[in-house]
Amino acid sequence: MAGRLLKVSSLATAVFASSGFYLYSRQLDLNDLSVVRFGRAAATTAVISYDYLTAFKHVEHGTNEYWAIKSKVHRRSAERLRDLCCANRGTFIKVGQHLGALDYLLPEEYTSTLKVLHSRAPQSSMEEIQQVIREDLGKELSELFVSFEEKPQGAASLAQVHKAVLHDGRTVAVKVQHPKVQRQSSKDIMVIEVLVRAVHWLFPDFAFMWLVEEAKKNMPLELDFLNEGLNAVKVSNMLADFPFLKVPMIHWDLSTKRILTMEFAEGGQVNDRDYMKKHDINVNEISENLGKIYSEMIFVHGFVHCDPHPGNVLVRKCPQSKKTEIVLLDHGLYQVLQPDFRLDYCRLWQALINSDMSGMERYSRRLGAGDLYPLFACVLTARSWKAVNAGISSVPVTHSEDVEIRTNAAQYLPQISELLNRVPRQMLLLLKTNDLLRGIETTLQTRASSSSFINMSRCCIRAMARRTIHLDHT
Repeated sequence: MAGRLLKVSSLATAVFASSGFYLYSRQLDLNDLSVVRFGRAAATTAVISYDYLTAFKHVEHGTNEYWAIKSKVHRRSAERLRDLCCANRGTFIKVGQHLGALDYLLPEEYTSTLKVLHSRAPQSSMEEIQQVIREDLGKELSELFVSFEEKPQGAASLAQVHKAVLHDGRTVAVKVQHPKVQRQSSKDIMVIEVLVRAVHWLFPDFAFMWLVEEAKKNMPLELDFLNEGLNAVKVSNMLADFPFLKVPMIHWDLSTKRILTMEFAEGGQVNDRDYMKKHDINVNEISENLGKIYSEMIFVHGFVHCDPHPGNVLVRKCPQSKKTEIVLLDHGLYQVLQPDFRLDYCRLWQALINSDMSGMERYSRRLGAGDLYPLFACVLTARSWKAVNAGISSVPVTHSEDVEIRTNAAQYLPQISELLNRVPRQMLLLLKTNDLLRGIETTLQTRASSSSFINMSRCCIRAMARRTIHLDHT
């Protein structure tokens, strides 16, 4: 088996080397070639797999030495994976960011290493940005904007955002897609699928096909900025009753599939406690309002913004009203929940909040968890089984419980992978969203506050009441 892995690595290296003169003579960017991107990914996968296959040969399973070596292999492998994502960019960084958010599933060595990918996103040159704008809008920058800042406000895996001023004096944010992402994404997903299947063949406990399926389904949607604009308008109308929510207005005349021009909104990141202190923003109010927004999306409407990482959620004092606002950015990825799924999910959370163990088992099973329902409850709440039994709304989160959960996550990795392959696909993005929101609450030190459970419970009750009224009228 080790021989096969070394052959894969050697082949990738040979392909890489033989391309040298051709690339030099053609003045091509090495990273543009699919064969190079595949070779790099295959070589990294081979090296990581070989490391796991050989590192534990002379170590007794379960000993202190075994766990110490395992931690080192995890760290080495995570760093190699991070370097691969940074080298191949685009889709690879997007998938790496997703993995970095899977605190309930991956060892800490992986999540802490891959989390840096949020700040390691590629940056396109000003020439490339101008070219995309020229191709899509048919005009030069100077014809469209009075000023256009060359340094981006932020760069993400698929695009970057520039601050600009229109000829009528309004300040806008212009989101421009990296020029090569569209062309490379489908090939990259195919490469990732091949390699994930190969690793699963070597290590049957490694079951991450659900991640590939999600990337295949979601990437085309995230690469269509007109779809993102429509999502922004929809959620703005849907949550119009929340005065504390701000969704930037879209400038449709300056937007295409690769360019999204929107109202510019200042603010600090939702996890920046120093910014909030400086601007007299109440941390508990922000946490409670963020919970209200997401409870309304998930339980009542079934239309859920699925990327609430801190860079996409800003907080500020409204320039006009001076009231605290949450600014929601990046509307490329939404999950639409089917009504029956959404109602079962409502009932499950009601059972979890009310310590209704029979209800928790019933609705976990209905959502596909089967006999793994205790594990499902723990993954969903990020609480121990003991805390779930005692009642998550009445038992505070402790550091020792978090340590216990991390230890158990490593121990139950095969069962967690089986669970994620078993539940409906729409559950996967909800779990990711839960994790991102939980990370924000942890940073703000507002996790598991009673108000968040009260808001969730109200939304669940309202959603179920609406369903009953609807059924009565049909």
